[in-house]
Amino acid sequence: MQLHISPSMRSITISSSNEFIDLMKIKVAARHISYRTLFHTILILAFLLPFVFILTALVTLEGVNKCSSIDCLGRRIGPRLLGRVDDSERLARDFYKILNEVSTQEIPDGLKLPNSFSQLVSDMKNNHYDAKTFALVLRAMMEKFERDMRESKFAELMNKHFAASSIPKGIHCLSLRLTDEYSSNAHARRQLPSPEFLPVLSDNAYHHFILSTDNILAASVVVSSAVQSSSKPEKIVFHIITDKKTYAGMHSWFALNSVAPAIVEVKGVHQFDWLTRENVPVLEAVESHNGVRNYYHGNHVAGANLTETTPRTFASKLQSRSPKYISLLNHLRIYIPELFPNLDKVVFLDDDIVVQGDLTPLWDVDLGGKVNGAVETCRGEDEWVMSKRLRNYFNFSHPLIAKHLDPEECAWAYGMNVFDLQAWRKTNIRETYHSWLRENLKSNLTMWKLGTLPPALIAFKGHVHIIDSSWHMLGLGYQSKTNIENVKKAAVIHYNGQSKPWLEIGFEHLRPFWTKYVNYSNDFIKNCHILE
Repeated sequence: MQLHISPSMRSITISSSNEFIDLMKIKVAARHISYRTLFHTILILAFLLPFVFILTALVTLEGVNKCSSIDCLGRRIGPRLLGRVDDSERLARDFYKILNEVSTQEIPDGLKLPNSFSQLVSDMKNNHYDAKTFALVLRAMMEKFERDMRESKFAELMNKHFAASSIPKGIHCLSLRLTDEYSSNAHARRQLPSPEFLPVLSDNAYHHFILSTDNILAASVVVSSAVQSSSKPEKIVFHIITDKKTYAGMHSWFALNSVAPAIVEVKGVHQFDWLTRENVPVLEAVESHNGVRNYYHGNHVAGANLTETTPRTFASKLQSRSPKYISLLNHLRIYIPELFPNLDKVVFLDDDIVVQGDLTPLWDVDLGGKVNGAVETCRGEDEWVMSKRLRNYFNFSHPLIAKHLDPEECAWAYGMNVFDLQAWRKTNIRETYHSWLRENLKSNLTMWKLGTLPPALIAFKGHVHIIDSSWHMLGLGYQSKTNIENVKKAAVIHYNGQSKPWLEIGFEHLRPFWTKYVNYSNDFIKNCHILE
């Protein structure tokens, strides 16, 4: 902006900086002006100029700087000076009003919807849509896309559930080949452990680990990682429990692949005299109950109201319906004091863990008279994994649950547990576990749905000693955003969840922590093309 006063003091001109536009020109008659009047005029103009400048800048920024005359600029700035809105704002207001009207209307049956935005624009031109028709079609398109996305997400979750519940071809091949080796190779049938080490199986001077699984590859990783990470591998004794169909293959693997100086014992559930129907009647009922079998093996979509279920909730329900939760192997941990009557202290490990640190100090942890040393799962950096309280596992609308449990009580984790068997044998934990299983069966599984942890949370109530969370890191099987640095620091990492590292649906960036303990040079592993 420039201000020009003629030498004769007869005119004052205000022009733009590029001199293309004369914003204001004032002619003054010499006979009728005084210096005082001129001073006041300049003062008023100096006051107005900043506002004129700001409005001009706004117009320029809005792309209307093509105005070449004061008339054009006036048409642009005038409405702003008068507090009016331009056409675009008025149109936007009108469109918002139409959208609000359409949001409450029923979408007509048989309304033909475009499949893309470009097709929508084309239909608008060809059919001469008014604004209301356009808004209605747009709403119908968005609702259809939302439904399609939900259906796709639920289909993805179902497929992932089936993948997680299936046995990979390579692992099935490994079991078959090792079973065949057991029948044809005497070395694969050799006694485990050797006769001279049999007394060690009940010697409490050693560090006893218990692993219950029918997955040979997973068992090999757990044992190898524990032995390689230990400062005293010669003190390690592994007691591996498996089912009858896997026993021969599991025995073959550890007979042919020594982990010396550690000692390994492999036993099938059929080899435990204590595991009779009389001692585990509830588990037999769980396996034979029609409602239970339909729940875990039936149609997981039938009867589910997907329109009122979020994908996250549906995923959680699917995970709780894994068939492994009615397997005897999964419930065996509640019978450890009876299965190993001569042992005083053991560490129980799940088959989807990897040991990265020395677990020797666990035998020096004072449980303070408690039975179960475990990490709690309601506190931690990862709010998705470490946010589990009793309300996450139980149905608190059930009167028995509401009466006996606190929904805000912190939960703890299975997967890596230190058990004081001497203290355990003085309790009624097993009887409590059976009692609550019976109640849940009577209530048609309405008290809880998820596997073995809920009844254990009740049975071990008052018998749990919380250990430091660095001993056991959870969530690697369902949390893709797991902090890698925290994974490296954890003594035990747990792939709990559907995305097991031996499955194709496992998280690629987390799998190497597990595969580093797979012996890819082994002929059985190579011939079965496992995780190539």
